[in-house]
Amino acid sequence: MRPIFTIHAGEFLVAEHIEKKFRDLNVWIPTKDTGIDLLVTNKKDQSKSVSIQVKFSRDYKPVEATDDFSRSLIAGGWLTLADNKIEQSSADYWVFILVSHERKMKPKHIIIPPSELLDILRKIHGKSKSYHFYPWILLIDKEEKAIQGRGLSITEKQEIVDGSASYNDRDLSAYLENWSSLEKISS
Repeated sequence: MRPIFTIHAGEFLVAEHIEKKFRDLNVWIPTKDTGIDLLVTNKKDQSKSVSIQVKFSRDYKPVEATDDFSRSLIAGGWLTLADNKIEQSSADYWVFILVSHERKMKPKHIIIPPSELLDILRKIHGKSKSYHFYPWILLIDKEEKAIQGRGLSITEKQEIVDGSASYNDRDLSAYLENWSSLEKISS
């Protein structure tokens, strides 16, 4: 028997997280694939809403941490994203969820408007048909940082850990666990 309705694990985990964190919001799942995976509305005022596209990546962090960079890496995802899909996205936000295969950490979320994601990817890699997106979460000086890691050299990785690198173009930290878009529609 073929199921008539399924959602992928990432969508489920993001919806579950939202329901636990924001008790005054409803999470809706569209029945048709329109590029929006979840619709979040205020329970009292349904006109307040945020649409979300969910991208899920398991953790590609190396099992053996052999250097300073590997030891600072909390989670390392990998996805291939199409330029035209990001550009034409009707979602307000894309949520990247990273789940540790060891389940030693809570899932990590990067919440970013698609236009800002596209600006970052084009600034780093130039305009391309598709991008290999490596969302990495690092613990640097006891603070979690998020970066687009694709294309970093060994030297650049070490400079990030040492704190001597400027990775402004790659910095996704402002989007890490930034659920302010949902806080705005909460009661």
